[in-house]
Amino acid sequence: MKIYIDFDDVICETAKYFTKIAKELFDIDVPYREVQFFNLQKAFDLSEEQYDELMKAGHIPENLLDYEETPGASKVINKWVDEGHEVSVVTGRPFDSYEPSRRWLDEHHLDRILIYFVDKYGRETFKQDHTYNLTLDELYQMHFDFAIEDSSAAFEHVQHFKNCRVAVYDRPWNQKAKFPDERFVRCMNWKEIDDIFEKIVNKETI
Repeated sequence: MKIYIDFDDVICETAKYFTKIAKELFDIDVPYREVQFFNLQKAFDLSEEQYDELMKAGHIPENLLDYEETPGASKVINKWVDEGHEVSVVTGRPFDSYEPSRRWLDEHHLDRILIYFVDKYGRETFKQDHTYNLTLDELYQMHFDFAIEDSSAAFEHVQHFKNCRVAVYDRPWNQKAKFPDERFVRCMNWKEIDDIFEKIVNKETI
């Protein structure tokens, strides 16, 4: 099986860290459970300048390296790799955050998985050509059997993978999200994700 895994808020607790940064920078106190929008500018009610400052702070290498792992992520992912599945992290992080992102994966015992950077949300201002960088068209030409995402804004991307089942990691900002079709299923944690994946592998009804 070929597996697509989003990075932020799927294998690490990015939003929780950003709530701390918003408090430190702007004295804006929005508890994690009240982050109702994937768009953090809207979630924290920030100006364009504040949002830019927040994003820069959140992607400083030492901050990226400090993000906590989502419980159970590396254990399940390594089990899949041990079973012979091909696992790739497909992230919408800024392209210039490759080095600390790769290092974070390595330090969390995920050194055997690939990582690709794709401009999922139209944030990049110029094209970069690296081995780890994909355009959306290049991503859509790939094949995945199973995907894990948390953002409804990314649903359109994984829909391009024919017959791909999608686990939606339960987060406050996707509580009201409407799933595109029956391929999408909500999961509360990595144990539930693994259980669903095992059913797919064994061709059981989900």
